[in-house]
Amino acid sequence: MFPRLSRALAVGLLVAVGLSPAPAHAGPGGPAVVTDWNTIAARTIFTENATPVPVSGLYFGFVSVAVYDAVVAIKGGFEPYARQPRAPRGASPEAAAVTAAYRVLTHYFPASAANLSADYAASLAQLPPGSGLERGKRVGETAAATIIALRENDGRNANVSLDVTPAPGVWRPTPTAFAPMLAPWLGFVRPMVLRSPKQMRLPGPDGLDTKAYARDLAEVTTFGALNGSSRTPEQTETALFWNANSVLQYQEALRDQVVRRGLGVLQGARAFALLGTATADALIACWRAKYDYAFWRPITAIRTTDPGWTPLVQNPPYPDYTSGHACVSGAASNTFGELFGHRSLDLRVFSSVTSTTRTFQTARELDQETMNARIWLGIHFRRAMTDGNRLGHRVSDWTIDHWFEPTR
Repeated sequence: MFPRLSRALAVGLLVAVGLSPAPAHAGPGGPAVVTDWNTIAARTIFTENATPVPVSGLYFGFVSVAVYDAVVAIKGGFEPYARQPRAPRGASPEAAAVTAAYRVLTHYFPASAANLSADYAASLAQLPPGSGLERGKRVGETAAATIIALRENDGRNANVSLDVTPAPGVWRPTPTAFAPMLAPWLGFVRPMVLRSPKQMRLPGPDGLDTKAYARDLAEVTTFGALNGSSRTPEQTETALFWNANSVLQYQEALRDQVVRRGLGVLQGARAFALLGTATADALIACWRAKYDYAFWRPITAIRTTDPGWTPLVQNPPYPDYTSGHACVSGAASNTFGELFGHRSLDLRVFSSVTSTTRTFQTARELDQETMNARIWLGIHFRRAMTDGNRLGHRVSDWTIDHWFEPTR
């Protein structure tokens, strides 16, 4: 029914974001616990703890692999992310998934412990009591503890700063905040699936004396300005649609896919593990490129000759190359394509900025629109978009080819 990597999860925020979820599987094997705890993870990571968007990919990744390993330890069928002891007979995969998510989130976000504890109790209350529940909880505890131990001393929040000498082509803090680079340590974190942050080679930004750079500069100058732009109203709407939290947008979109396609708890957990790890590592690789190349933003380049030029939206505080949005979108579109078919996605994405939902039938359509959007916002050169999108695809391909593989 699906391509070789079928998977995913379900509801929660779908009603809030304007999507109409299909009913989750009520009985054993349904994905509701996985999608519910993905929704809880989003609330914990963003609403309650204000985690920066680029950093958030790590924590979605941690939760997703712990849940996946807990379910796989019981149901089998796929290679685990980390080695797990054999699960006791009769253990509940739903209880294991809930417990794994709860323990990982509580560990990394202790300020949310009270809310998470209430969520955990409510989730367990919906499952059949008995020895299967207790056995499942033990499996989830082990899976979570294993992932937490694996991520110790992985480079998160290390004392790293981007120190560069201002020069043509070199990034510097941009108006109006003039903030230093956000989370420069992210590019030095140990990846979840890649061998290193620099595994995927990049060509780097175009030289300032090249025709390609001149073409990109002219494009963003013309189409990315706040005032006097050549953007159409439709292009402005598209740009603003994608000025939302892209990590969250794709997590929400996967919940919808899991429910509408009727995936079970195992395939759902696997889908989120694929998306979570590919997104996390695409962001790590992207941030390393930002740190290493430290290429200036369009606003800095354009204002050398036009001091009054202003982009449609304010620049985020980090270098242009490569685009974090493009890296996330490339990883997501490629993962969705492998899961549901590159030409049959039927992917629904909601934007909290425009309060609208868009549907994409192909991965290429999603790629093209997201790459154009950041140029129309006035915050990226096209090279940063194309290379970032390609990087995301390559990270996703690596994840698909080397991790979470079927055992039969």
